[in-house]
Amino acid sequence: MKKFSLDSKQLLDYQPNRPPFLMIDYVTEVVPGVSAKGFKNLPKDEWYFPIHFPNHPNVPGALQLEALAQMLTVAITTLPGNKGKVTHALSHEVRFRKEVLPEQKFIIKTKVISWKRGICEGTGQGIVNGEVACEAKMKITIPEILEQFLPKK
Repeated sequence: MKKFSLDSKQLLDYQPNRPPFLMIDYVTEVVPGVSAKGFKNLPKDEWYFPIHFPNHPNVPGALQLEALAQMLTVAITTLPGNKGKVTHALSHEVRFRKEVLPEQKFIIKTKVISWKRGICEGTGQGIVNGEVACEAKMKITIPEILEQFLPKK
């Protein structure tokens, strides 16, 4: 499939999360069913910085992982027929390597390893200042598709 980009408005057609929980600002490149890359700018007035932590603000690990999962979602919701579909997490294995601080640009890169029967297995990296801050193996699903393959009760 052909690669393309998504600005903040176009992104909303493919990613069901909304601010303040949308952890992507821009998708610089998506190849549907293959990969998605983009970023989240982290201005010092983000809602979580005053409480995480008052004298040493940084991006919570759960939100770093959420950004990776949201970008992986874009890689599969841009496939034909998946636009606007809701995704759910099945499992994540994540490793945090570096703090992510205010006023940094959080680069997000994801790859689809497998997409079958509504289940996506993929990987992701969060990068700041050219260094890997976190990386994850993830499984997400589009329940609407998965349900078609589950045994009937």
